[in-house]
Amino acid sequence: MSLSAFASPTALQQRAQCSARTSRQAPRIVCSAARPAIRSQQLAAGALAAAAALQTAAPALAAVEAVGQVADGASLSLALGGGAAVAALSAALVMTDPQKRRSQQMQETGGNELEAVKKYFDTAGFERWNKIYGETDEVNKVQMDIRNGHAQTVEKVLRWVDEEGGVEGTTICDAGCGTGSLAIPLALRGATVSASDISSSMAGEAQRRYEAAVANGAKAPKVAPKFETLDLESCSGRYNTVCCLDVMIHYPQDKVDGMVQHLASLAEERLIISFAPNTLALTILKRIGELFPGPSKATRAYLHKEDDVEAALARAGFKVTKREMTSTQFYFSRLLEAQRCT
Repeated sequence: MSLSAFASPTALQQRAQCSARTSRQAPRIVCSAARPAIRSQQLAAGALAAAAALQTAAPALAAVEAVGQVADGASLSLALGGGAAVAALSAALVMTDPQKRRSQQMQETGGNELEAVKKYFDTAGFERWNKIYGETDEVNKVQMDIRNGHAQTVEKVLRWVDEEGGVEGTTICDAGCGTGSLAIPLALRGATVSASDISSSMAGEAQRRYEAAVANGAKAPKVAPKFETLDLESCSGRYNTVCCLDVMIHYPQDKVDGMVQHLASLAEERLIISFAPNTLALTILKRIGELFPGPSKATRAYLHKEDDVEAALARAGFKVTKREMTSTQFYFSRLLEAQRCT
């Protein structure tokens, strides 16, 4: 899962000098990283205008444009320009409360957040993400951007393992495999892959896609990949490499240590994980995106600080050796490779 309805730092930087006009009666707001003397009240008015745009325009694109009107992606705190502006933006962001729909979702699963995630990815979430991670043209601009961003993350992982001698003859656990976007190419490279997902719909789709790839001419590995329905905590065994891409977004920070410890206990040599980074800019943009969840975007999304994740890896006996960032307009993922310390 990715962070949709966010504006990328690149997109925001392109708007570092930008203007917003409301009506003839409204003040003209100009925000520029190069002009720190802009009055706080002007920026506050800009924040409120942005919120109004969010309520009336197409949600995802409006979020991009609105934030672009009031923030410099390189230094969002400076662009906000003071307490008055922050207060105004905060007021705008609470006009619609995503916690209400989350509470309803939790009630439906007896307060079990893990079960809520499972239910989501077996129903509306499966329909949404199966399209995003598929090849259909029936996706909108945001979904296509997320598809491309996720594909970039997968390609980075494949490039890493190829550069390090390949995976033929090794064992790999792909925890949270989704529709098999990483597990399948790893298996076709000759690895013995154990892939799992909390959603039976996702795991079943991954199995179907693997079989379709082989039927269409891909060389089958000596050992066919295994696709199972398991939550992350239920994964077991020992593997040369453990991968877990874009799953931590479903885990709050107080559970990340346990998640990392468990994944590390499965990995003999290498652990590859990705997560949505917790930065000031993305935190505010995430909150804006939550104002327009849509029926298929109802689960809670957690951002994580890279230092916290790296510290958890260190406590588990792993040292980060490679890192990359995938950043598109609507997809953000920090990718880490960690080796077991000897």
